[in-house]
Amino acid sequence: MKKVFIIGGGIAGLSAGVFAQKSGFEVTILESHSIAGGNCTSWKRKGYLFEGGMHWLAGTSPQNPLHHLWRAVGAFNDNVTISYNEPFMEYKYSGKPIRLYRDVNSTERDLLALSPEDEKEIKALCDSIRKVQAGHELETIYYELTRDEYVNRFCHEGIRELLLSVPGDEQGIPMMILTCGHLANGEGGFPEGGSLTFVERIVKNYVSLGGKIRYNTRADHVVIENRKAVGVVAGGEFFPAEAVIVASDTMAIDKLFDSPLQAPWLNEMYATTKPTMCVLVSLGIGADLKHYPEKPIFKLNTPISFADQTRQYLYANNYAADPFYSPSGKTALTIQLAGGDTYDFWKKAKEEGRYSEEKQKIADQIITAIAEQIPETEGKIEVCDIATPLTYERYCGNWKGSWMTAMTAEMRLEPYPATVEGLDGVYFAGYRMIPPGGLPPALISGQIAVQHLCGDAGVPFIEK
Repeated sequence: MKKVFIIGGGIAGLSAGVFAQKSGFEVTILESHSIAGGNCTSWKRKGYLFEGGMHWLAGTSPQNPLHHLWRAVGAFNDNVTISYNEPFMEYKYSGKPIRLYRDVNSTERDLLALSPEDEKEIKALCDSIRKVQAGHELETIYYELTRDEYVNRFCHEGIRELLLSVPGDEQGIPMMILTCGHLANGEGGFPEGGSLTFVERIVKNYVSLGGKIRYNTRADHVVIENRKAVGVVAGGEFFPAEAVIVASDTMAIDKLFDSPLQAPWLNEMYATTKPTMCVLVSLGIGADLKHYPEKPIFKLNTPISFADQTRQYLYANNYAADPFYSPSGKTALTIQLAGGDTYDFWKKAKEEGRYSEEKQKIADQIITAIAEQIPETEGKIEVCDIATPLTYERYCGNWKGSWMTAMTAEMRLEPYPATVEGLDGVYFAGYRMIPPGGLPPALISGQIAVQHLCGDAGVPFIEK
């Protein structure tokens, strides 16, 4: 039985671990953190649970092939409850809600009732969502128009504001339509318990198959002899292996090798990858906010400012109705300040001793802004926790602390190769390997890496 070491216990590493164990290898995962999951993570503060990674998931529908892959690694079983909040998003304009539903017909109906004069654009938008729902690619016009050019096609100010609120800079509108198309397909549910219990199920399955995990163990070096992997050094200890799967962020792997790896696909990745990052603000509120939407969007009276960024709209996730996250009668609320590359700002603040001060500035602005939108929160903030790109870099090992790869015209539209030509016994997995990334690409990349491993070892790949 061949020994395989996997660097990184995120979703890609766990996926690779499960499939490698099933296929007959002896697998050990080296995870630098005290828990597995990588970006698929949550954390507890004073009785509240804050969701730091998963907000909806592709593959929750049994009709999606991804669903069966999630089941194969142990993430889903017949006892896992999956919720589908409806409406999916809600923006309040002049006291009236403007809603985006999973059911595109409901979205179309509500928008047409709100603004009959926008019938042409509303129907075009909803038809584009239906095309994505049917499996077609999104029309190129959404990538060619600037956000302002597209938004200004609509007459109704509230619809324009809703579209302007979508995060993601110039790629926000295409991402919104793609998301709505997947949701319309019965996708994008939220597994009960979120990231932590999701990962725990995969870990339990992996360990039951005989796999091992060494936590708090950061891999320092992949040992290569005669262009072949022979093991891994971690914490000064050498672990012999016949194969190594690097499941950490591919944009940050050079330190694992004596000299930078050379491959056309790596050069392409380094040249074209732009980070998508986020500052996540988590609030523990001593008030029950169940009567507010689960995914409200707020337009602020005073914009939030940090680094060189300004945010006039806030996207929130309201977990008041979820007992996994919120104590009885209280509310866990998270806000994503997504978009823009703020890594250098936070790094400089850390180096200059201003890191806590800059986080507090954001906290003060957010707490004030939320109180203006939700008066019940005034004086009821029990916890305020802020995760910056440096937080995700520290705990997850992400390049620049980024969640995903930004969608750009240069972005690769197919998976990167899982191997480097001329280097034997080394395989690559991770969300960066299938742009723009996310949990499903991480899952698939682990599968692909083990398929290559099995092919080289001359053994069958076993999925089920």
